[in-house]
Amino acid sequence: MTHAPAPGAIRPPAVAGMFYGDEADGLRRTVTALLDRGRAARPADAPVPKAIIAPHAGHVYSGATAALAYARLEPARERLRRVVMLGPSHRMPVGGLALSGAEAWRTPLGDAPLDQAWARPRLEGIPDVEVFDKAHAAEHSLEVHVPFLQVMLPDVALVPLVVGRAAPDLVARVLEALWDGPETAILVSSDLSHFLDYDTGRAKDARTAAAIESLDPEAIGPHEACGCMGVNGLLTLARRRGLTVERLGVCNSGDTAGTRDRVVGYGSWAFHEADPPAAASDDDPIAATADLVERHGADLLRLAALGLAHGVHHGAPPPVDLDAEPEALRASGAAFVTLTRTSDDALRGCIGSVEARRSLARDVAEHGFNAGVRDTRFPPVRAAELPGLRVSVSVLTPSVPMPVRDRADLLARLRPGVDGLILEEEGGRRALFLPQVWEQLPDPETFLAHLMRKARLRDDHWSDTIRFARFETRGVKGAPWDATGAAQAEPGAAS
Repeated sequence: MTHAPAPGAIRPPAVAGMFYGDEADGLRRTVTALLDRGRAARPADAPVPKAIIAPHAGHVYSGATAALAYARLEPARERLRRVVMLGPSHRMPVGGLALSGAEAWRTPLGDAPLDQAWARPRLEGIPDVEVFDKAHAAEHSLEVHVPFLQVMLPDVALVPLVVGRAAPDLVARVLEALWDGPETAILVSSDLSHFLDYDTGRAKDARTAAAIESLDPEAIGPHEACGCMGVNGLLTLARRRGLTVERLGVCNSGDTAGTRDRVVGYGSWAFHEADPPAAASDDDPIAATADLVERHGADLLRLAALGLAHGVHHGAPPPVDLDAEPEALRASGAAFVTLTRTSDDALRGCIGSVEARRSLARDVAEHGFNAGVRDTRFPPVRAAELPGLRVSVSVLTPSVPMPVRDRADLLARLRPGVDGLILEEEGGRRALFLPQVWEQLPDPETFLAHLMRKARLRDDHWSDTIRFARFETRGVKGAPWDATGAAQAEPGAAS
């Protein structure tokens, strides 16, 4: 961090009268009306998110979509003390992240204070983060949010950061430093696609929404979202912290106040921290997972085969009608889909989810597509190969952290043939082995060495920052592919 804020410095509004109204009473009425629409759409039992993504166009274009996210924060107004805001730089080149040095930001509704005393010590020592007021002077991506926060959360302070050329890991590190407790909320500002025709924009934004909801930062670039740097940093940290994501609304300017020949996309999402485990529960997640696979194994195989076939023939994930699926598969779940050749049982593709972030039905169908088309270890599956493939689905139980003293302690506690293992190391290194890997690597030392190698670490790597979690799977193996799309399980194939 460099540069101290000038005592009493006030950042004046840069886009009042352009992106939002410049007269206080009219602005308050407009913002209040938009928030009322957001409140009306908020379920009575909706949890308060830790982080939100919201758009930053003029209020007439994206205000209603943004208000869906702001309204989710409102029930926490008594406890919230600050909102950390990350938005892209549209007008000034920025290397890294730029914190405003002002004491307050002014809008027609008054002055919103900045929490410099809280933020600056937490950011000290993080490279490529500095106070740089020129980055904020004419920037609209954060300013347009301030009137909403002033009306809805009048007592909160702001921590505004412009995100420039910053890798997701750097943004995630900054967010981690500012994460704090329930008195702090995170707001990432971004619009979606720009200046496409209506139908093309909608299709592109649908793919971006799916990437956000899959916590996939590698799928989102500047053509997908102008705030991609902030979004991808949030997605990176959300994966590490086990957050779930909820779509609140997606539209474009052709749906609100613009023409349909050149539209800009808008979306809002809420990110939720995992609920603490119940103090006393008789639930057995392993038994519950086994029961689910036993009862719905054929449906899981059907969904995986649907995803594979749709990917092979259409190059895209399949549509899934959740209303037509069993209730148990509409609930959140995580699964891996594995493809093998029936001729020699050789692996032909395997991709899945570590945490439950969406309905199990959608997760399985998407990974049927991914295993056939997106596993970079193999060329995409061709239609002519389908008769020679077998589809298997493994449903994951919730992962459980494994606090260990050292490498020897970890090796002693591993259960060959039972444990799946997740490795996470500082710097974003992450790797996972399913329990099935024990079939090829039955020795714990060899199993761990190969997992280290998968995370691009030395076989014998160890550090104070390395973390592990274990899980189990219960799976079902399909019969060889046939005209029904491998919808039938082999007898006794559930495990």
